Amino acid sequence: MIHGNPSGVDNAVSTWGGALRYHQGKISSLKRSPALQILLTNTKVPRNTRALVAGVRNRLLKFPEIVAPLLTSIDAISLECERVLGEMGEAPAPEQYLVLEELIDMNQHHLNALGVGHASLDQLCQVTRARGLHSKLTGAGGGGCGITLLKPGLEQPEVEATKQALTSCGFDCLETSIGAPGVSIHSATSLDSRVQQALDGL
Repeated sequence: MIHGNPSGVDNAVSTWGGALRYHQGKISSLKRSPALQILLTNTKVPRNTRALVAGVRNRLLKFPEIVAPLLTSIDAISLECERVLGEMGEAPAPEQYLVLEELIDMNQHHLNALGVGHASLDQLCQVTRARGLHSKLTGAGGGGCGITLLKPGLEQPEVEATKQALTSCGFDCLETSIGAPGVSIHSATSLDSRVQQALDGL
């Protein structure tokens, strides 16, 4: 009811973990993708994915020579991001984070041009940009959530100040990572004895 024709990416990344590539209905896992620290901010603005997707489709039909190049450019941004993440592997370099920040900014501007932005997401981007951070919408847009990339070496007081500034806008904000493991099965024999005792008491 919310997505209309869902891609399956949400379920797949929750199950497999890491980072995924979705292209023309096919989902594949990205190899050697680093775990990235982010702020995940919920603007609390409800959105309807089906309506947003329909809006992009209508805009494409109305302005094909304008919108088709935007979609091509977004695809190119995604491919460049995939390439950089693959290069980052186990030892990311500072300049690679600078490239990711540029890609985030370009992607956000393109998504706004497609009509899936929202004033709340613009506010989120302005708050983080004032602190030298880079943000973009995630999911369908139109409100919902946005992500902010946290570069290594960023001082924790600055992260906390950014979270507080976003919370002051009425948003919910939490620090997390992307590229984490998915569903795991743990053997009972590998559990710490205190954990095993706690489970036995349930």
